[in-house]
Amino acid sequence: MADPSSYRPRPGEIPDSPGVYRFRDEHRRVIYVGKAKSLRQRLASYFQDIAGLHPRTATMVTTAASVEWTVVSTEVEALQLEYSWIKEYDPRFNVKYRDDKSYPSLAVTLNEEYPRVQVMRGPKKKGVRYFGPYGHAWAIRETVDLMLRVFPVRTCSAGVFKRSAQIGRPCLLGYIGKCSAPCVGRISPEDHRELAEEFCDFMAGRTGTYLSRLEKEMQAAAEEMEYEKAARLRDDIGALRRAMEKNAVVLADATDADLIAVAEDELEAAVQIFHVRGGRVRGQRGWVTDKVEAVDTAGLVEHALQQLYGEESGESVPKEVLVPVVPDDAAALGQWLAQRRGSQVSLRVPQRGDKKSLMETVHRNAQQSLALHKTKRAADLTTRSRALEEIAEALELDGAPLRIECFDISHLQGDDVVASMVVFEDGLARKSEYRRFQVKGRVGDTQVWHGEGQDDVRSMHEVVSRRFRRYLQEKLKTGEWAPEDGEPGGPEDDGRPKRFAYPPQLVVVDGGQPQVAAAKRALDELGIDDIAVCGLAKRLEEVWLPGEDDPVVLPRTSEGLYLLQRVRDEAHRFAIQYQCSKRGKRLKAGPLDEVPGLGESRRLALVKHFGSVKKLRQATIDQICEVPGIGRKTAETVAAALARAVPAGPAVNTATGEIIEDEAPAPAGTPSDRGTEQ
Repeated sequence: MADPSSYRPRPGEIPDSPGVYRFRDEHRRVIYVGKAKSLRQRLASYFQDIAGLHPRTATMVTTAASVEWTVVSTEVEALQLEYSWIKEYDPRFNVKYRDDKSYPSLAVTLNEEYPRVQVMRGPKKKGVRYFGPYGHAWAIRETVDLMLRVFPVRTCSAGVFKRSAQIGRPCLLGYIGKCSAPCVGRISPEDHRELAEEFCDFMAGRTGTYLSRLEKEMQAAAEEMEYEKAARLRDDIGALRRAMEKNAVVLADATDADLIAVAEDELEAAVQIFHVRGGRVRGQRGWVTDKVEAVDTAGLVEHALQQLYGEESGESVPKEVLVPVVPDDAAALGQWLAQRRGSQVSLRVPQRGDKKSLMETVHRNAQQSLALHKTKRAADLTTRSRALEEIAEALELDGAPLRIECFDISHLQGDDVVASMVVFEDGLARKSEYRRFQVKGRVGDTQVWHGEGQDDVRSMHEVVSRRFRRYLQEKLKTGEWAPEDGEPGGPEDDGRPKRFAYPPQLVVVDGGQPQVAAAKRALDELGIDDIAVCGLAKRLEEVWLPGEDDPVVLPRTSEGLYLLQRVRDEAHRFAIQYQCSKRGKRLKAGPLDEVPGLGESRRLALVKHFGSVKKLRQATIDQICEVPGIGRKTAETVAAALARAVPAGPAVNTATGEIIEDEAPAPAGTPSDRGTEQ
């Protein structure tokens, strides 16, 4: 725990101007990003008596080891830079909203030649028009099914579209009139794009124009006694009205607005957003976050606005944003939103009428979301805390192991030896920190064994050594260790997460005494003595400690044992997954895969030119040079590699016993004897 006075800037160093500041920990990680109208006043507030600070702020300043700042010219620039840095560094003490579920959206792929209507989840893509998000995917599909009567836009996948174009016959939707069948040329690309844009206009709330036009066409058809056409238009109007009814009218003046409400307690906060377009609720989403920094409702609203509109532009940012409390930097936020939209954006608190009533509804949804989240998480938080405490007590650790790393070795009868490293932080898997290793039989530049055979102990020693050697290298880069004479080194201040920069409090290995001893020996050789090591043996689920003849036996009902089992099983799963992928690649490999400098494209070109690897082996160097992209040197290398490879035996028809001659040309990318020659 650092003393804030040890890194407090000297008086007069901090400028009295707008800017963005960053607190870093001892590993040079950025742990907090903030902005201020006056950097001098804001930063001075962090270096007062710790007893007078909010508990979360006190934790942050004592975790930090340095502070730095960047001066900007306006508050809007500070807002933009703060958002960019929070997204880039992912600081642990900043409020970060995360969706409690992956909400589906209705997407129209206007970036394709024939736009497609589909349900999409996840990050937004450039050139795709989105509507929503919605609470359920089935609601989107029902709406689209109704609207395809009037706007028969393509909804099929790329594979179905390509197949229909090849056979010259549309899919079922093309026959029943719910697709204009651009795959077979029933509609031109220009007309189909116009149809997709009309679909987007209707979804955006401009519904009156299309309904009026269809009603006029229906009346005209009835007057001309084209009753079948009039009936079809009547059904189209009914389908559009039913689609509109799925989104209830909440604002009579056809307002385009987003309503944001916040429900909070001392530890957590929930945010709910209603997207209203054309007076109708077109989408809803919600976030829940831990209040890891001292922040009030206005600050939560500001963070929600950054999260919601940080990646949006154009009409995705509405003309009006209604909030429960106007943030302190309302003018800067309004200007920032206007820049994102390209026109003026109103940011205000509704005072009366329908908008205030709807805001109360949004707030009730936020309260219910927070209550549901707390109900789900309460038991989980308690269980994880108890598990970490039980592990610390059983292993006699100084504190709870907040970061646990587990290593496992996997191979198939000594071949394709690999290892995995999984990371659990606060009792939860942190998959972005997972790493995998290919066991090489060496530590550093020293060959210690051949890397073949079933030797899990030496493999464990190598992998743990490699992992913590990288950790020491990262410490050298950050300046925590002074570099040796002649070694490059120095502090890096980019603050980005490093692969192996952060040490665990506990290393778990999959195995018993031998594996634990190997891991401990690797740490001792590197001079690391502040990281605990244990092993979990599969047979009796015993916990082994270095240098102990007897294992630590945790009760079968222990939450600590259950957590260690989950960590071990996850490492085992991750290792097997990697080992299977390597084995699959090895079994599929052919003689061409071993040719250095020969990529996938040129391998396929060779096989396509000659028809099979067998015929390629019989070709001369001059004939190989005739293949586009193959030079003389590459041809000689290919010929030499094929000459070293042992040809496979002839294929035999098991039904007749006949030898199958390799005369038929093999399809591109599938050599006839690939995978049988090693």
